[in-house]
Amino acid sequence: MTSDGSRTPVLTLLTPGQTIGVLGGGQLGRMLAMAAARLGLRVHVYDPDPRCPAADVAAELTQAPFEDGAAMARFAASVNAITFEWESVPTAALSALHAAPPIRPPVHAVNVLQDRLAEKRFLTELGLRTAPFEAVDSPEQLAPALARIGYPAILKTRRFGYDGRGQVRLDGPHRIDSAVALVATQPCVLEGFVAFEREVSVVAARCVRGNRACYEPGESAHEDGILRTTRVPAQLGDEQARAARRAAELVLDALDYVGVLGVEFFVTEGGLLVNEVAPRVHNSGHWTEAACHVDQFEQHIRAVAGWPLGDPRRHSDVTMRNLIGDDVHGWPAYLSSPHAALHVYGKRDVRPGRKMGHVNFIGERSTASPRPES
Repeated sequence: MTSDGSRTPVLTLLTPGQTIGVLGGGQLGRMLAMAAARLGLRVHVYDPDPRCPAADVAAELTQAPFEDGAAMARFAASVNAITFEWESVPTAALSALHAAPPIRPPVHAVNVLQDRLAEKRFLTELGLRTAPFEAVDSPEQLAPALARIGYPAILKTRRFGYDGRGQVRLDGPHRIDSAVALVATQPCVLEGFVAFEREVSVVAARCVRGNRACYEPGESAHEDGILRTTRVPAQLGDEQARAARRAAELVLDALDYVGVLGVEFFVTEGGLLVNEVAPRVHNSGHWTEAACHVDQFEQHIRAVAGWPLGDPRRHSDVTMRNLIGDDVHGWPAYLSSPHAALHVYGKRDVRPGRKMGHVNFIGERSTASPRPES
C-alpha cells in the first residue's frame, strides 16, 4: 500500500517470488500451482472447499464462496495476477473490484466463452463454422426451434454444463418432456446434430505481447459425454491440422486473450466445425505433461506472468487416458509400466464419472514436428 492508502501499482511482468491467484482449486488449479512452483512463483488458490485438490500444493488458500465480494477483494489485494481454472467461475465479483491486479485471460473473454449462445455467435462472426443452433430461453421457444433445427438435436444449458451435464439429446419427440424440464430451469441453446468422423482439439496460448503458441491437435474419444482418451498424433491431414491451428489463433487474437485455451472440433466430410472453446487449460491437453518440454500448465503460468511462451513441440507420441471413478484404483499397474506416466489428483472421494487422475502412455517419435508458433 502507498502512504495515502491506495494500492501499489502491480507490475505487468511478474518475477519469481510473486504470487498468482487462481480462482478454483480443482485438479487444473492443482496442476497450475505445481507448474508455478517449478518456476519460482507462488499460487494463492480461491475455492469454497477447504479440501480442494489444489489446497495440497498451493502456497495459500482462501476458502470462501465465489460470490463473496469482500473475500474476493481481499484475495485480489494479496496477489500480483489472477487467472481461472474453470470457465464458469462467476466474474461479477471481479468486475466489481475497484482495484485489481491483471486478470488473465481478461474477464470479457471469459464472459463470452462461458455462455454457449454468446460463444457460438462469436465464432460465427469470426467466420468459423459451428453446428446449427437456436436460442431457447423458455419452454415455449423449444418447439419453434426444433422446427428450424430438426431431429436429432441436443439441448444444452447456456451456462454451467460440462462432461455431458446439462444436456438432453433429442432423437425424436419421445424425450421432449426432459428437454422442457431442462429449459424451464435456465436458458438453453439447441444445437443440430453433427455427423462427424472424429473429434480433435487444439490447446493454444497467447502471451501479453500477442505471440501465440499452438500445440499439435490431439484426437479425442468420449464416453457418456466425458473425455476418455486423447491421442497424438491425431488422424488429420496437414491442411486440416493447419486449419485447426488457424482457428485457435483467430479466437486468441479476437479476444485479446492471454493464457491457454482449448478449442474442440468436429472433423466432418465438409471440413472442421468448432464444437466449443474453453478459456482455461484443457483436459485434452494433459498429454503435454509427458510429451512436451513445456506443458500446457507451465505455458499458462508463463502467459499469466507476462513471460515469453515456451516451445510447444512434442518429442514423443502419446496417448492420454483419464482415470474416471474406480479407474484410479488401478494405479499400481500403471506404476509398473515403463511407458506410463501417472498423475493422481488427490481427491478424497471416488465417485462414478469423477475425474480422479490421468495416465500418459509414451512412445518415441521418429521425426520432429515444426515449431507451430507465431
